[in-house]
Amino acid sequence: MALPSYQDTKIGSMARGALWLIAVVGEGNIFTKAQLREAFPDVAQIDRRLRDLRDHDWRIDTSRDDPSLLQQEQRFVTRGADVWIPGKSKAPKHKNSLTAAQRAKVLHDDNNLCRSCGVGAGEGYEDGGGVELAKLNVSRRKVLHADGTEEYQLVTECKRCGVGGGTDREVDLGALLDLVEDLAPLEQKLFAKWIAADQRTFSPIEKVWGIYRTLPQESRAAVAQAIDDMIG
Repeated sequence: MALPSYQDTKIGSMARGALWLIAVVGEGNIFTKAQLREAFPDVAQIDRRLRDLRDHDWRIDTSRDDPSLLQQEQRFVTRGADVWIPGKSKAPKHKNSLTAAQRAKVLHDDNNLCRSCGVGAGEGYEDGGGVELAKLNVSRRKVLHADGTEEYQLVTECKRCGVGGGTDREVDLGALLDLVEDLAPLEQKLFAKWIAADQRTFSPIEKVWGIYRTLPQESRAAVAQAIDDMIG
């Protein structure tokens, strides 16, 4: 039976990536991120979709798995499930149960603060949005490691930041480390200090911007007009 074409945009991007590996790369052969992105210019996160294949028993080695590979190279070792077939692309689910001890440990490790906005339990929000007080929950976050592996990790998040996100959010550690590496040495040292203190003090203008960017369009326009009047 002939396989679908990886160029068929009606197929999901993960399945298209799998078909590309079979049709273009071939088992046992090496490909680069540049070649992958060139093959899928219409898919913004094709690297991530290819990593998702590991949940379906596809083996794709990186330089950490195979020291003979360069950092930008990967090797398509073996194919797994036929993810282009309906029902075959559903990834195994992580456990939903969370014990009280696990929850308490996560809250303690996160200093009882929302890791997205920094608010503590029972505190008001700095944007002044009503009288709502923060409630903290423990959420699961999908983490993509620099070596291409992935796992679900637990993180503290307030109810407001968790709305619309939850386990669908992903953290790409490799991309973050690339951004850190691009910083100037002085900026890297400053970032290291923020990490050590687990805190960053925002300047007055940054606090004002944080409030402004949450406003509805009409209010943003009113603020912009008021600023124009102030600076004349």
